[in-house]
Amino acid sequence: MSDDNAGDADGDDGGVLSASDIGGEGPPVEEKPYKIVFEANKCFGAGKCAEVADNWEMDVVSGMAKPRTYYVGEDDLEENVRAAEVCPAKKERGVIHVVDRRTDEEIAPDPHGDGTLSVDW
Repeated sequence: MSDDNAGDADGDDGGVLSASDIGGEGPPVEEKPYKIVFEANKCFGAGKCAEVADNWEMDVVSGMAKPRTYYVGEDDLEENVRAAEVCPAKKERGVIHVVDRRTDEEIAPDPHGDGTLSVDW
């Protein structure tokens, strides 16, 4: 399915969760500078992400979306940003987050407008 593991975070910086706290190390940042953080537990299977991005597919068993990979390069950035923007889950704020691994900033959907990770765990 993917080239990484999406793990649990235990943020040790006073409860503020950053993207680097989630998942494994992944491929070298130079190759795949963007990371997908997916709140799968909040996905309700609307399928909007799979409509706009080849990286996203609907799982026929669970009826939920899932990414083919959690780490993407420049060539796949635009479609994954679009998937994050069209996701209607989590009170229309989305459950797909695209993060720049070089800066640890969320670039989509960025509902806070400040680049902080907007996961709701």
